[in-house]
Amino acid sequence: MKIDVLTLFPEMFNSVFDHSIIKRAIDKNIVSVHYHNIRDFSNDKHNRVDDYPFGGGPGMVMKPGPIFRAIESIKTSDSKVIYVSPKGKVFNQAKASELSEREHLIILCGHYEGIDQRIIDEYVDEVVSIGDYVLTGGEIPAMVLIDSVSRLLPGVLSSEESYKQESHYNGLLEHPQYTRPREFNGIQVPEILLSGNHQKIEEWRNSESIKLTESVRPDLIKKKR
Repeated sequence: MKIDVLTLFPEMFNSVFDHSIIKRAIDKNIVSVHYHNIRDFSNDKHNRVDDYPFGGGPGMVMKPGPIFRAIESIKTSDSKVIYVSPKGKVFNQAKASELSEREHLIILCGHYEGIDQRIIDEYVDEVVSIGDYVLTGGEIPAMVLIDSVSRLLPGVLSSEESYKQESHYNGLLEHPQYTRPREFNGIQVPEILLSGNHQKIEEWRNSESIKLTESVRPDLIKKKR
């Protein structure tokens, strides 16, 4: 998979994917991630990319020209252009799985009061939000998308089971996890996990997942019904 990020602050990404699982995916050429400074596509001598909003109001809006030229410089017939914005549909595991099937993602990061609507209407394939809150810019949401999508690519994790057992993959939150020591500060690991009975362990884990989901995210239970 190839991922291109259009941003005003490419330096924000410098160290984020230089560690852990995603770095290994990049080193193994499973995914490639490239960052493009939208200012490089400005025709303004000062590399200006924003202007006052028509109709008045606070803040500035990112101009369509530089964004259009940035998209056109890397877009192919296989590309999917995603704009990360709180105005989009909320991102979830199902969407991450869907995007992991694509060959090329272009992720557009907004700033200020957002981007000119004409770019969204004509050149963006999908608007995605990582939650019902507002951040300073689209860089952190872009990092979230890259991480969550990349780890689903074949060969990134040690096995498919690694992500199939995680929260949200099957619509439930993940069951509790325990490791050594068997007793910690007087608290014992649930005895069932030490039984060696894999069927019973699986039943316990599923039951605990349902309990946790009902307690913390009852909305997910309703979706499964």
